[in-house]
Amino acid sequence: MIHPSHDPARVDPNTLQQLMDAVHRDPFAVLGMHEIDGGLVVRALLPGALTVEVLDRRAQRTGALTRQDDSALFVGVLPRRRKPFAYRLRVQWRAPEGGPGPVAILDDAYRFPPLLGALDAWLLGEGTHHRPYEWLGAHPQAIDEVGGTRFAVWAPAAKRVSVVGGFNHWDGRRHPMRLRHGCGIWEIFVPGVGEGELYKFEVLGADDRLRLKADPFAFRAEMRPQTASVVQRLLPGLASQEARRRANALDAPISIYEVHLGSWRRNERGEWLDYRELAEQLVAYVADMGFTHIELLPVQEHPFDGSWGYQPTGLYAPTSRFGRPEDFRALVAAAHAAGIGVLLDWVSAHFPTDDHGLAEFDGSCLYEHADPREGFHRDWNTLIYNYGRVEVRNYLVANALYWIERYGLDGLRVDAVASMLYRDYSRADGEWVPNRYGGRENLEAIAFLRRMNHIVGTERPEATTFAEESTAFPAVTRPPSADFEHGGLGFHFKWNMGWMNDTLAYMAREPVHRRYHHDQIRFSMMYAFTENFVLPLSHDEVVHGKGSLLNKMPGDDWQKFANLRALYGYMWAHPGKKLLFMGCEFAQWDEWNADRSLDWHLLEHGPHAGMQRLVRDLNRVMRAWPALHRLDVAPEGFAWIEHADAEHSVLAFERHAGADEAPVVVVCNFTPVVRHDWRIGVPFAGTWRELINTDAALYGGSGVVNPPRASEAVAWQGRAQSVTLSLPPLAVVMMVCDGRS
Repeated sequence: MIHPSHDPARVDPNTLQQLMDAVHRDPFAVLGMHEIDGGLVVRALLPGALTVEVLDRRAQRTGALTRQDDSALFVGVLPRRRKPFAYRLRVQWRAPEGGPGPVAILDDAYRFPPLLGALDAWLLGEGTHHRPYEWLGAHPQAIDEVGGTRFAVWAPAAKRVSVVGGFNHWDGRRHPMRLRHGCGIWEIFVPGVGEGELYKFEVLGADDRLRLKADPFAFRAEMRPQTASVVQRLLPGLASQEARRRANALDAPISIYEVHLGSWRRNERGEWLDYRELAEQLVAYVADMGFTHIELLPVQEHPFDGSWGYQPTGLYAPTSRFGRPEDFRALVAAAHAAGIGVLLDWVSAHFPTDDHGLAEFDGSCLYEHADPREGFHRDWNTLIYNYGRVEVRNYLVANALYWIERYGLDGLRVDAVASMLYRDYSRADGEWVPNRYGGRENLEAIAFLRRMNHIVGTERPEATTFAEESTAFPAVTRPPSADFEHGGLGFHFKWNMGWMNDTLAYMAREPVHRRYHHDQIRFSMMYAFTENFVLPLSHDEVVHGKGSLLNKMPGDDWQKFANLRALYGYMWAHPGKKLLFMGCEFAQWDEWNADRSLDWHLLEHGPHAGMQRLVRDLNRVMRAWPALHRLDVAPEGFAWIEHADAEHSVLAFERHAGADEAPVVVVCNFTPVVRHDWRIGVPFAGTWRELINTDAALYGGSGVVNPPRASEAVAWQGRAQSVTLSLPPLAVVMMVCDGRS
């Protein structure tokens, strides 16, 4: 028997103390099985164990480990063995009262080799790995016929990282991880851990503070207010669909229904609908209403309901509020089966300061800027991503691709782009850091957005990206150049915030005053084709005391409804794709409250049901008539008939889809005065009939409608043919020609 003082299995007191304090930089160099002159040494750190034996694959005992110096480290030499083998440990645990407890046979995490391949490590370190989530995070799998979970996390400045969870009593001493030098990634395979297990990373930071962090790449998370990550298999990738590419194209009819899943509709107990229930109820409703796409306010995991998802801590995890990741994917699949696309609101501009999140992740400013003039967002008290760090940029770019490839999403609406583009956004002089040229543009954020759009566009060309961008930054929807230093940002569409602000301001005015603000309603056509626009009436317009769209309208109740119907008619006739927030389609009186269901009972009342019917019909005609969508982003798709009649607050214009398709003539009367015998120039001779009249009685209007009218050879407004109409009050009329001659 070897005397303990000469036992080659023993570690020196300093190493033992580092292991017990969980500060050892390379536990794999000590723990596990190692070759020594006397055979094989096995060391296992097992707090709470009484005895430990080493077994081979056939469960045959090959040796015993003894406790070193009353510590939790068990060591022993297997003298008859010369080559490492797949071993297991038979552990008798100490019972709570101190005596022998249960016996367990387990695989040792420290017998497994490094997991991350050299190429993946290189690409991750370089920040060019398109799918880092295939390696980072938690991945249930079998290694050497042993089931467990592979964990990996990026924390280059950390002094030690352990994975902790119920499987190891949340004890950071049990599974300290291996550091892969060069890429700053810590990894470990923990046998016996499967799907559904809770876990976090215990990080001893560069500042010597101990932190418990959720996994930045977790595919599933605990229900708030708990904050642990949940082991979840990576869902298999989904193939591109040509049908989805066509449905998302610039010339496709696109009408988007914006939804907050927690408040669209609730069950009879006032509880959220889950993803599966939404797959039935929401999809059926959207299909019936004729919308082409659903846009979801952020569903990425977030701790605070009141943020509506805009302060996410789990970018890779669909929120557990409504079910599991498989359930969310079923919602997307149900929408696709009904011919409806799904867009996701995506937050890459900032992240919250919650302790379990990304903030100071490894004791350094890893994901954020260290300088608050660059890294702190004053509007939301959040942190700004350091887009100049390649690993951070890669984290975000890969996340965009992840939602499209793994959940089949049709695209991403990127939130708060304007705040990303400018270093002085919401900052006074002296409170921001200029770029390397002394300017205000955030060059790193611009490069990130270009790269994200380039990767999404090349890897998944069927998908679209939308920019919520409120400034005049140029070429937002123009392609990025090959070197990412020139050209556009590469978005497919941009929200037209100018149209939204001008149109709502105009419609909020009393009709008698609109003649003095005629430029406000027509100005959007001065720039309508400088970008590929979406016309948004989003959640932002019906919260924070702004009131509902209906309550923005002037006049008595009848005029409020008529004005809102006219607004929708004008919006659907105007060039650009459409977006409407939930509840606006049936004219809620109250502004949106995220803590309760929409006021579905209003549909029992005629004006609200009429508004819903109008929106349904607007979607129907937009999809049926190419003139109302095919050239939404091209100047050839629009021509003014009358834009100068400020005195009567009348607009008239044509929408076109090319020579092979019938045009649509649109006439808008933004006053409550019925105008009889009103002559309008039309593009050619024939019989013109109403396609939509927002004053029709079935929509709740006064019923001033026009029977089909044969054009006359009376030159008017620059056209050889014209018709006379009765312009209904506060209404929009769309007309098409039957029997063109």
